[in-house]
Amino acid sequence: MELRQLEYFSAVCKEMHFSRAAENLCTTQSNLSQQIKFLENELGTPLFDRIGRRIALTDAGKILLEQCQIIFERIDYVRGAITDLKQMEGGKLDIGILPGDGDLLFDALLVEFHRTYPKLSLSVTETTEVYEQVIEGTRDLGVTTTPLNPDNRIAIIPLFHEEFALAIRSDHPIAKSKALSFEQLQQLKMVMFGSEHQITKLIHSCCKKKGITINNSIVTSTLSTLLSLIEQGVGASILPRLLLDHLDRDNISAVPLLHPTPSQDICIIYRKDKFMGQAAKLFIEELKSFIQSVMKQSTRKLG
Repeated sequence: MELRQLEYFSAVCKEMHFSRAAENLCTTQSNLSQQIKFLENELGTPLFDRIGRRIALTDAGKILLEQCQIIFERIDYVRGAITDLKQMEGGKLDIGILPGDGDLLFDALLVEFHRTYPKLSLSVTETTEVYEQVIEGTRDLGVTTTPLNPDNRIAIIPLFHEEFALAIRSDHPIAKSKALSFEQLQQLKMVMFGSEHQITKLIHSCCKKKGITINNSIVTSTLSTLLSLIEQGVGASILPRLLLDHLDRDNISAVPLLHPTPSQDICIIYRKDKFMGQAAKLFIEELKSFIQSVMKQSTRKLG
């Protein structure tokens, strides 16, 4: 059984069509069919049911496909480990983060990290599907809310617990309040992220528990727009207290929310069965150190 034969087999499984798979592999259909035939002869069982022009996996084919995915993952691991051994401080790192977190976690950190490790190639993407993309292997690391029932392939590194506050224009009467009960949000015009955003999901969950609805007249997908709307007095919003302290905008005040105080846990996630290179290890340590620094600054401001 050769690796090339397994790659050919997986390509056919992906397309469920021999000619399209052959095109993707840049080989002839006859060569592809021959390699699959060799594989079936070696295993002593058909891998595909051929029904006219259509094909379907046999039970043996399903087993082989499942094992192929494991084999390819281990090969990627070996290649990554050897490449990383050669490069040490070089390499690439693809990170997924929740929309809006870049302003808190990454803008200042990325600049400093790049200065320290200029050989590393970093890609940071804001997405609402951080967890799913790490599971799929399209992201090396993810910074997201702590999953409730994580896949057993996922490793979780806790980062911090964040509480949310009301972000409101500083000259608004409520801005002088020491705290605001969650029910009082009904009296305000709100501006919020879209329904797919984790913060909005958290707010809606709190509203559901309290049996209330809030008036969110404007929805946006970007933090910069949200902050601009607050500064213009268009409406208030609910944002992480740590973020508001970090941004330190004179025209925006943060008012604590009570009963409940919306909160969530933020963590780093990665696939345990994928090779973690030196780049990822370095970045995790730098991120943890950076968060500790931001938390200390926030504590001093509150004190």
